Amino acid sequence: MQNEDQAWLDQRARFADVYDDSNYSSPLQSAVMRASHRLTEKHFRERDCFPKVLEIGAGTGEHLNFIKHRFDQYVLSDLDPKMLEIAKRKLNDKSGNRLLFEMQSGGGLSYADNSFDRLIATHVLEHIYQPHLAIIEWRRVVKDGGILSILILTDPGIAWRLGRHLGPRRNAVAQGIPYDYLMAREHVNSCNNLIALLRHYFPERTEAWWPFPVPSIDLNLFFVCHAVVKKVEG
Repeated sequence: MQNEDQAWLDQRARFADVYDDSNYSSPLQSAVMRASHRLTEKHFRERDCFPKVLEIGAGTGEHLNFIKHRFDQYVLSDLDPKMLEIAKRKLNDKSGNRLLFEMQSGGGLSYADNSFDRLIATHVLEHIYQPHLAIIEWRRVVKDGGILSILILTDPGIAWRLGRHLGPRRNAVAQGIPYDYLMAREHVNSCNNLIALLRHYFPERTEAWWPFPVPSIDLNLFFVCHAVVKKVEG
């Protein structure tokens, strides 16, 4: 079991090295991935301001490029130190000293209650073994009236399964990475269950789909939920 776990960690480390290349090297795959980030930020404008922002599972920092609203501090958090190192190299010259890079587990954050005005999690919730507890934890660190933005891919929908074979799988396999095994270990939650959880915990929310505006898991590749955090009754 220990050898298996170490092999898994080694494979994840290799995937971190080629993550950007696997997801952004081909024009089609790059366009799709960037569409997911644009979908997440489409709801916001330059006039909006969230003083303190936390991104969960920030990876190599790609999402920051799509932020349109103002902020005073933006925390990029991830459990993988290798991903954070890549993010630092990519982003250190952007936004001055307003960026922080911190190792955090998405399911258990070290921040105090009500620490952030907005929390962003793109391509994260499908990876967490107890997603309902993660949602509660994310809600805890967001202030009353703050926004929780969660984007998930529509795995195991038909469109997503087809896109997977046309995009990142081919690139990863070409580099000797067992993509199907990695995804089996990583994508532990189905999108329909995650959507049900989000709708349960956040009655006040805005939803969007891509590429089609119809609420269908099989026709779309991505789903985003912007939830207003309510902690004060009345």
